Amino acid sequence: MNITILGATGWIGSHIMAQAKANGHNVTAVVRDADKVTDGTAVEEFDLQSQNDIAEVLTNADVVIASIGGRAAGNHELVAQTAKRLLTALSGSSTRLLWVGGAGSLEVAPGVTLVSSPDFPAEYKDEALAQGEALSVFKATNTTTQWTFVSPAAVIYPGESEGPYRIGGDVFFTNEQGESKISVTDYAIAMLDEVQNAAHINQRMSVAY
Repeated sequence: MNITILGATGWIGSHIMAQAKANGHNVTAVVRDADKVTDGTAVEEFDLQSQNDIAEVLTNADVVIASIGGRAAGNHELVAQTAKRLLTALSGSSTRLLWVGGAGSLEVAPGVTLVSSPDFPAEYKDEALAQGEALSVFKATNTTTQWTFVSPAAVIYPGESEGPYRIGGDVFFTNEQGESKISVTDYAIAMLDEVQNAAHINQRMSVAY
């Protein structure tokens, strides 16, 4: 399968890229600085803050995976904007769009999101709200693009696979110890499993132990 990954040199994006290559997929990395891709992966250079046609770097992709965040530069508006651009660019094609989402928009009670809870870390709030805005873009889209918004657990951390993970939907869930967590490797595995299985078309899925 031909997989194009936006943000392939970021922390989560790089793990998704490694997992996709390990599974034998043909991977193209779309990054702002092509010099950062040093492992021989096919690469396209594109700045998401430009007004250039993003469709030009998505040609021949069966699946596009977008790992986009605005925390590093403080440009959180880029998240929802990119969701809109990708949905429009891929509309009318058979290319699926998988999105690295956040946990903040998961519901801890009917109509109550995790990000609105008083204990939500302030340093991640803007990022969480931006991902919530992106989710709203997906849910309101009138394009024909097939999308999946993949929310990690509240805590996603460095580490290898720890074994089976669970899949949920819009509702926040925890393990028996009351923890919501997933290693970045298992999140990447879940993402590639969804690429293969296409089990959550036009919906949000969540991943945690």
